[in-house]
Formats: sequence, C-alpha cells, structure tokens
Amino acid sequence: MKKKYVAGGGNEMYNLNWSRSDLTRQKLRTFCEYYAKMSLASYGVSIYTSEVDDHGIDFIAESKRGFLKFQVKAIRKGTGYVFMREEYFDISDQSLYLFLLLLNDGEHPIEYLIPATTWDNDSSNIFVYHSYKGKKSKPEYGLNISAKNIPQLERFKLENMITAI
Repeated sequence: MKKKYVAGGGNEMYNLNWSRSDLTRQKLRTFCEYYAKMSLASYGVSIYTSEVDDHGIDFIAESKRGFLKFQVKAIRKGTGYVFMREEYFDISDQSLYLFLLLLNDGEHPIEYLIPATTWDNDSSNIFVYHSYKGKKSKPEYGLNISAKNIPQLERFKLENMITAI
C-alpha cells in the first residue's frame, strides 16, 4: 500500500506535495533531474553530469550498452502534455531516452524510461509529432498523457526498462 502525504503528519523522506505553490518549475526541474540520476544510479548505472544543459541533454549515463543520453520531463497531477523540441530530440538516436516522471500529490514519482526511437516506431495516439509548418512554434515530439492512455506507458516503467539499458 502506498503511503499518502499528509501535511505535517509524519516523517516523510521529502515533501510529496507536488502542487504546492513554492515548488516552481525550475525547482521541480532540478528535483526531477536529481531523482532520475539517483534512480538510475541505484541500479548500478554510472552518471555523468555537466553544469550546462547541452542541447536538451540533461545528463549522460554509462550502462552495459554504453553511453546513453537522457532528457528529463515531469508532469504534475498525472495527466497533461510534455514535449521535446525536434532540434534537440533526435528520434533516430538509439542512445537517447526520455526519463519521464509522473507526479501525483501524496505519492512518490512514477518513473518511465522511453527510447527516443519510440516516436518513429509507435502508432498509438500517446506519442505525437507537431510540425507546426507555417507557424511560429518550432517542431516538437510530445506525449499526450491522460488517464485513458497511461496504461500504454506500462511497458516503459523504469523497472521494466532497466534491463534493456
């Protein structure tokens, strides 16, 4: 059974109230990047970081497959849309992964490890591409995450994917 967060109600390891107003996007981004690194490190993956976000790559890791690149994204309240700019997210790069965290108040993050190549090989409605041809926005790859299509992500849960990397 999952332990629920109750404000002021216990000795939680850290605050699980993801929707609180003082948790800015920058703070959340920093937390999620550290969380992703620590999760992978707990499986014995070596982590390499830089002080600068270089072209959409948040960190590099070394596993039995060699060097892998990660972009980290998070969604609060379990549903929504995340995107990666096409210029920084090469879906033909077999070493590139999206590390996605779903954040529901009172729960630990749900972690997904999604190969960039999925956008080229998956026909479901969860993995999308927007070219924005003739528009001001730049082309992007995205994830439409809703209660209806979250089950399609099950195969990408970290514990299911860790042996593949």
